[in-house]
Amino acid sequence: MNKSAFHKISYGVFVVASKRGEKLNGQIANVAVQVTAEPPKIAVALNNANLTCEFVKESGLFSVSVLSQETPMPFIGKFGFKSGRETDKFSDTKHILGQTGAPIVTENAVAWFECRVTESLDVGTHTIFVGEVVDADVVSDAEPMTYAYYHQVKKGYSPPKAPTYQAEEKTGKTPEEKPAMKKYRCSICGYIYDPEKGDPDGKIPPGTPFEELPQDWTCPVCGASKDVFEPYEPTE
Repeated sequence: MNKSAFHKISYGVFVVASKRGEKLNGQIANVAVQVTAEPPKIAVALNNANLTCEFVKESGLFSVSVLSQETPMPFIGKFGFKSGRETDKFSDTKHILGQTGAPIVTENAVAWFECRVTESLDVGTHTIFVGEVVDADVVSDAEPMTYAYYHQVKKGYSPPKAPTYQAEEKTGKTPEEKPAMKKYRCSICGYIYDPEKGDPDGKIPPGTPFEELPQDWTCPVCGASKDVFEPYEPTE
């Protein structure tokens, strides 16, 4: 099976959020699609091991926030690579509570939908929740982020629990095309620091070798310290 075919399917980048009592939680998701128009319904796919999935199952509520292209990588890292079991993701995140009481992330969002679960389907590692939209709004006219943009421009990676995760993402480059400066990979989230591109969000200019990064520099995705990075050689 050529798993590269899955990269040709288009996705977006969203925060799906829910609640359990007074506790709020959310996660990055790339599967959120409108499935009916009357009444409007949206389907999301969440990993069964994730806390947000547990919250949706218990409350029957979820929201979907569509993220903009300019969403900083640390924000994506907070919702995509950190667990709500150890981190209160909403303590420093702009959000509102919807008509149902579901939390709705407004920070870095271009639009949001508040949904009440009408059907669910366990598909093994994930559960697909179908929710009727009870409210929605547009937050910004900015461009929404696609999953392709997240990978190709933001240089983001899929967390292991994502539906689209693949153990190794090949570059397809020949040895002659590899840059002279060595790349380094975050052992926590898989982010790869490419010296040729630098870290625009962290104000690290292109051409900065990993060894010359400030000691207090952290992974732009998960916030891990520089010492957890390891030399990276792509698998061909």
